Amino acid sequence: MAFTGFIILLITLAYSNYLAKALADSEQENAMLFSQALTELVQNDDLNADFELPARIIDNFKIPFIAEDEMGGLFGRNWGDELDGDSDFLAKKKKQFLEDEKVPIEGFGDQRYIYFFNTKLSMYITYFPILQGVLLAFFIAFGYYLFSSSRKAEQNRVWAGMAKETAHQLGTPISAILAWIEHLKLNAEDNPEQLEIIGELTNDVGRLELIADRFSKIGSAPKLEQVNIYDQLDEARVYMQKRSPKKMVYSFAQADTPKYVMINKHLFSWVVENLIRNALDAMGREGTISTNIYLDNDYVCIEISDTGKGIPSSNVKTIFEPGFTTKKRGWGLGLSLAKRIIENYHQGKIYVKNSKLEEGTTFTIKLPKAS
Repeated sequence: MAFTGFIILLITLAYSNYLAKALADSEQENAMLFSQALTELVQNDDLNADFELPARIIDNFKIPFIAEDEMGGLFGRNWGDELDGDSDFLAKKKKQFLEDEKVPIEGFGDQRYIYFFNTKLSMYITYFPILQGVLLAFFIAFGYYLFSSSRKAEQNRVWAGMAKETAHQLGTPISAILAWIEHLKLNAEDNPEQLEIIGELTNDVGRLELIADRFSKIGSAPKLEQVNIYDQLDEARVYMQKRSPKKMVYSFAQADTPKYVMINKHLFSWVVENLIRNALDAMGREGTISTNIYLDNDYVCIEISDTGKGIPSSNVKTIFEPGFTTKKRGWGLGLSLAKRIIENYHQGKIYVKNSKLEEGTTFTIKLPKAS
């Protein structure tokens, strides 16, 4: 569409330039005809000569011009009643005429030099392609906006449908596993070791239920509650630290003064855990994951940093796009869903604050302060 519009604009520009040049040539011919008619009318001493045609040409001449007499005085015609006698305006137009390297027509007496100018119609034709270009650019931008909005809405429907279907599919095996766990409990009442294993299985099934609940909330407005962000981050730290290599250091910010935000705890913890998992993948067996929390006007800013391998600058703008991943396994949906959760459900922002290769990466999450 943009290419077609560009071709149309070029054709219109070429044709408009042709019309403008043709009109300018025609006006120049009319100016010469006016000058000849004026000469004929003033210098002809033949009392029997027919002056009707020259007089008609002069009376019907509509092109604006400035006449200069032998003393340098200026008077205009066809500029308008007020401007025809405005010496400052006429002097300015004369200067513009000469700066454009145009040559006046030589006359005599009160009209020693005559400076002719193009009509407004000629100017309109000259600038018409510019107006058309602006309108075409607006049309293309508006069309792109509609197309982008439609595509984004379709993607949102696909993500929501996929997430809800995933939650639905997880429900059946989770229910079955819970039933088997109850059965195992009955058969292991006298075996402490088996009961301990069953307890861990119960915890893992609870985790699966949490994951299913998170997926079920995608596509619908989740319930938000006021929480202290320090406590919420510490919950995520406790869970992830148990599942991290022993040499991994967690340095999470603590403060005596709480900072409150409105979040859905299940979805927000998903975002934080996803960022921590990415950090763990980037660092391998050892490193440091740290947080920093501060206020920025009406927002609470949460920085999550790692000392991993960093993100190449060419990938910083694309890491939140669906399907983008540098891992051998995975679908590249984690950061895309994290962006959706923060921006669509929490009216916040998430972005890469900085990243240096072999030094680490810092993600920033901005959430509105709870009133």
